[in-house]
Amino acid sequence: MASELRTVLVVGTGLIGTSLALSLRKHDVRVLLADRDQGAVRLARELGAGEEWRAGQSADLAVIAVPPGHVATELRRLQEEGAARFYTDVASVKAEPIDRARELGCDLSTYVASHPLAGRERSGPGAARADLFLGRPWALCPTPEASAEARAAVLRLIDLCGANAVEVGAPEHDRAVAVVSHAPHVAASAVAARLADASEVALGLAGQGVRDVTRIAGGDPGLWLGILSGNSVPVAEVLEAVSRDLAEAAAALRALSQGDGTASGELTQLLKRGVAGHGRIPGKHGGPAHAYAVVQIVIGDSPGQLARLFQVCDEVGVNVEDVRLEHAPGLPLGVAELSVQPDAAERLTRALVERGWQVP
Repeated sequence: MASELRTVLVVGTGLIGTSLALSLRKHDVRVLLADRDQGAVRLARELGAGEEWRAGQSADLAVIAVPPGHVATELRRLQEEGAARFYTDVASVKAEPIDRARELGCDLSTYVASHPLAGRERSGPGAARADLFLGRPWALCPTPEASAEARAAVLRLIDLCGANAVEVGAPEHDRAVAVVSHAPHVAASAVAARLADASEVALGLAGQGVRDVTRIAGGDPGLWLGILSGNSVPVAEVLEAVSRDLAEAAAALRALSQGDGTASGELTQLLKRGVAGHGRIPGKHGGPAHAYAVVQIVIGDSPGQLARLFQVCDEVGVNVEDVRLEHAPGLPLGVAELSVQPDAAERLTRALVERGWQVP
């Protein structure tokens, strides 16, 4: 079958490439690894991601896991070498690499651009996880030239990685990720940048809120510059809209400080729009987000505490939909917040108290 993948070449052994390789190895797919950084290839091999690619070896599918600006030249090089029957990439920008590939004369009949919507704050093969793509959307952006066989091969890749394929045009994809990924990263970086010169008093008062808002700001600046440059116009449009909202909010706050009570309406409207937008973020299984009950538990900062906590959940038959940890600065404890179905919250709370846990 054309969609059967026995051997896959992964070019680029960073977080995404190595995670993809580890996922394929769980299905006994032979994985060949290539990267200009031999140290990255060596680490990926030691992690069990595959074997080093040798010149002349051919694969069923080549996955190009390099920054967006290098996708087209890498595709051309691999096709000239006959490295695989079919090709895809996993860059987070799609329109520019496709246009550049067409300009370079790449064979677009064997190439289907794609993008897994998954990642971590950490980068490199050492941060890779075989389950990184489980249940995550994976955009598929075939051009009119793409053959049915090439599309089937990439769909098989997505299936093996446990992701959910979403077919979308490249320009629409880039506009979408500008809203849900690229612009939020810039916004988070702008907030985090305020902390660079913040006082020790302010940092000492930092709570979970600022950690949540700035979590993604710890990404590699060089990598993100390449991503943002490749999707510059859609990201700029989103940031301009956010800037207008922030400017109006700042103006309303200054008006409030001068006694203009009517300015509170504009600020309230922005906050309400924020609540509405947050509510539209899909839940963990897709579709509308579910309203879960949150059970808070004081937990010691020592080995085995989370395992004991989850053991209680298992004993009483309560599924944990989500978990969040908040550490108490300067103290060897914190608070675990378990999101559960509303009808299970009381049962879990009672079981925890009976077993000696402190539930606020």
